[in-house]
Amino acid sequence: MGEARWAGRNSDKDEIRHEIWSGLERSGTSIGPANSRIPNFVGADVAAHNLSKLPQWRAARVVKCNPDPPQIPVRLRALYDGKIVYAPVPELLKPFPFVRLDPRVLAGKGIQFELAATSQGFVEHGEPVEFEDMEPLDFIVVGCVAVSRAGARTGKGGGFADLELGIFRELSKLKPDTLITTTVHSSQVVGNDRLVMMAHDSALHAIATEQELIETHTSFGQPSGVAWEHVQPDQYRDIPFLETLRDRLKTGSIN
Repeated sequence: MGEARWAGRNSDKDEIRHEIWSGLERSGTSIGPANSRIPNFVGADVAAHNLSKLPQWRAARVVKCNPDPPQIPVRLRALYDGKIVYAPVPELLKPFPFVRLDPRVLAGKGIQFELAATSQGFVEHGEPVEFEDMEPLDFIVVGCVAVSRAGARTGKGGGFADLELGIFRELSKLKPDTLITTTVHSSQVVGNDRLVMMAHDSALHAIATEQELIETHTSFGQPSGVAWEHVQPDQYRDIPFLETLRDRLKTGSIN
């Protein structure tokens, strides 16, 4: 297995990610390659079902979900449950950061939810939106490579989830009671002492696996916004709108 795409930012997390990716592939639990990805896994549909048992899911009208393959069942369930879904363009590589999926609009156009739940489908059929145009978010789903029962998490190393959540907070898109959640395979849950959380990291309130639903009751604090001092040069390089968004936030020219 080659070096992960974003290796080098945190050696401890690099080691955990490599361990998880290797273990998923070795056990045959991953669906497709795992390295440098939010890994797809056998049982992702069951994990999505377990996530939907949360009363906060049932009450949510607006769900934000990451764009990765293991969360296709989450996005699909949300659409069938009649929820508005916001999904980021994969790796934020388009001029617009998000798309909005309205199940009533999709149904009216004859677009199958199974198509709209895929990244290719939602980029094609979703409504492009800017951060400031998004509705307040009732429920958040992020992609993870490793998690702990204490609510710690790491993604694939690109820093996209923490950037998004920081921007949402600066724009008051997160309600005080908005849950931050994920779906992962049970083998991606590691010991509490193995994942160190930084001040700019967002903690998980709930984790759904193919075996169980974990409510973390996390004691980690949540950041108040974007830790701009931790944004990497390659993030500014690779995310077309990030520098402009930073300047708009700092000058107060964004609503």
